Amino acid sequence: MPKSYLVCRKDELKEGDRRVVSCDGTEIGVFNVEGQIVAWHNECPHRSGPVCQGRIYKRVIEPVADDGTVRALAYDEKVTNIVCSWHGYEFDLKTGANQGYDKIKLRRAQFEERDGHIYVVV
Repeated sequence: MPKSYLVCRKDELKEGDRRVVSCDGTEIGVFNVEGQIVAWHNECPHRSGPVCQGRIYKRVIEPVADDGTVRALAYDEKVTNIVCSWHGYEFDLKTGANQGYDKIKLRRAQFEERDGHIYVVV
């Protein structure tokens, strides 16, 4: 039977913030991405690293000039990524899709909002 675990009050999870909670041995990361709450299991699909504790930043892109050269790196302001600290796998924080191969995804965790609070359901 699924059980609910309190994460925090919704107003405590500001845009760009995260909480990683342990629920009877299962770790879940809860994020506020541009006002949208998302939750993922804290386990990278590559080697089970603690992906929800990785760095968060905008997606890095390499614009290619007409002559085929790359002049500089840039950021795609539309996509927020999380990077697993173990091996550098990057995932779109909203969709969970890996940036190199979208068939590899983070495992979505269930959560609910009740009475102004966020709960994960495990």
